[in-house]
Amino acid sequence: MREIVLGTAGHVDHGKTSFVRALTGIDTDRLKEEKERGITIELGFAFLDLECGHRVGIIDVPGHERFVRNMVAGVAGIDIVAFIVAADEGVMPQTREHFEICRLLGVKKGFIVITKIDMVDAEWLEMVADDVREFFAESFLADAPLVMVSSLTGEGIQEARAIINSMVAASEFPEAYGPFRLPIDRIFTMKGFGAVVTGTSLSGRISVGDDIMIYPRELEAKIRGIQVHNKSVEVVEAGNRTAVNIQGIETEMLARGNVVATPFCLKPSYMLDCNFFYLSSNDKPLKNRTRVRIHLGTAEIMGRIVLLEDEELFPGHTANVQLLLEEPVSVWPGDHYVVRRYSPVTTIGGGEVLNNTAPKRKRFREQNNLIFSVYQRGDQVDLLLLHLRESGYSGLTGAELSVKMGCFGNRFKKLMSIPISSRKVVVVDSEKQLYVAVEIYTDILAKITDILTTFHHDSPLRTGLPKEELRGRIAQGLGSKLFQLCLAELEKKGIVSQEDGVVRLFSHQVSLQADEKRIREKMESLFIKAGLNAPTIREVYNTFPDVAQSLVMEVLSLLVKDGIITKVTNDFYFSVRAIDELRQKLYEYLLREGDIDAPRFKELTGLTRKFSIPLLEYFDKVKLTLRVGDKRILRSKG
Repeated sequence: MREIVLGTAGHVDHGKTSFVRALTGIDTDRLKEEKERGITIELGFAFLDLECGHRVGIIDVPGHERFVRNMVAGVAGIDIVAFIVAADEGVMPQTREHFEICRLLGVKKGFIVITKIDMVDAEWLEMVADDVREFFAESFLADAPLVMVSSLTGEGIQEARAIINSMVAASEFPEAYGPFRLPIDRIFTMKGFGAVVTGTSLSGRISVGDDIMIYPRELEAKIRGIQVHNKSVEVVEAGNRTAVNIQGIETEMLARGNVVATPFCLKPSYMLDCNFFYLSSNDKPLKNRTRVRIHLGTAEIMGRIVLLEDEELFPGHTANVQLLLEEPVSVWPGDHYVVRRYSPVTTIGGGEVLNNTAPKRKRFREQNNLIFSVYQRGDQVDLLLLHLRESGYSGLTGAELSVKMGCFGNRFKKLMSIPISSRKVVVVDSEKQLYVAVEIYTDILAKITDILTTFHHDSPLRTGLPKEELRGRIAQGLGSKLFQLCLAELEKKGIVSQEDGVVRLFSHQVSLQADEKRIREKMESLFIKAGLNAPTIREVYNTFPDVAQSLVMEVLSLLVKDGIITKVTNDFYFSVRAIDELRQKLYEYLLREGDIDAPRFKELTGLTRKFSIPLLEYFDKVKLTLRVGDKRILRSKG
């Protein structure tokens, strides 16, 4: 069952760990240094069984400013926050920073805990409560339950349990959906078992024995064992604090911030389209390409914020940005992130990932506003069509679109059926599930027509363009499946015709002008009279010194198409009559003698080596003969 994860937040030494211990009986400080210094350094974990029947996983985060990166890693997977404020100090710097981080990461539910009430009098406590309420006004905690506790005496702890119970009981527990994802927040080795990672499972479910992938390195591995709250289980779903024993991976290959996930449900990327809110608490504008620390899930990565429409961003404002990362990440659209200044290290803003595999965008382009307006509207079909349009002639497979949309399985099939049925998407390959936007498809249709129209105008004597040359003229890398689909569409409509690998407009017919007819007649006579002593291309050009070589070649190609001459090599053409007579002569010779070599072929034809070798190779090519060593034999006597 999907469960709820509760996380703490608040200033250092405000009693977060003591509150969790009083609530659950579990001490989440496990490091020797934590116990010696009396402060939480790393994330701590506990659980609480509730009257409503659910077990809540609890993440205790460090409060000290030096360990905020660890705090962000913990908050990344929580559903409810217990916001801790000490009665003897009230709102402090990390109170503010932790609160901003919770808001930036999209935490929507929580309650307020005023701790250490045994250290202050009633009048002071009332004043602190008023200050706290004022601090959280106009936020998701504005109307949240507030409980006053003493972890030392136990006062208020039962009330806190009741608040958690009622919040969890009122929560929705949707069916686990989509592929499994678990951002790693801790890595260790267990003797005899190997690598173990822990984290909060964000989506899907996974079972012992399942194949998994570690992102962003895309390392393949297998689940050897699973624990939830120190108990072995066969299956785990979203919302659980989970420990996973991984088979086939060494701990040195893993790092906090990696993601354990269902294979091929994510894709590494260095560029993300995002919205970004620059906190009002900042004291100066943010300049374009500022180098910052970016927290995504449990990862902290250096990168730069590219302001797509501004030279600088003022405190309290939102902008459309691209995050250029120095290391790849693997996220889904809708994931939240936090940005901290490079130095001094303070939280300055954050937002939501809108495109998890974005192309590099140029600044101050009108299309950027159009693209981000599609993101902001949130219409899934419009977003899908945007991704397909941006993929251009390459298109996207169903698997690639699923990753870009963060939508999988039957939900993705249902989503995909809408634009396909309305013909806004073209299915290029149903087996591979390759799709292109209809705008891309119609653009290719128009380009084929335009290219052929121009070609026929410039080269009226040529029948058409070789298919592969036409494909290359449209776009480098245009897939053969999509190209052939477009040709078939145009052929079906009677716009183009294909024959022997050559494409032409259906309306195009070769028609010779008077001068061109005279060139054709003279060239035809030249090759027929020459027989097997055919002229080279250079000699043909010299025969027509006042005619452009391109026109000579067009007429020559026309004679080949009409079956008057045959191309043997790029330099030699022969009359079809002479070739047919030689073919028959060679066939009869081989029937009689069994084989022939170059000297005997020269003797049979009376030709020099200049002609005999190309002709012998030609007959090999057309499969009349088969070369065996220095001799030729008949391929077939049929």
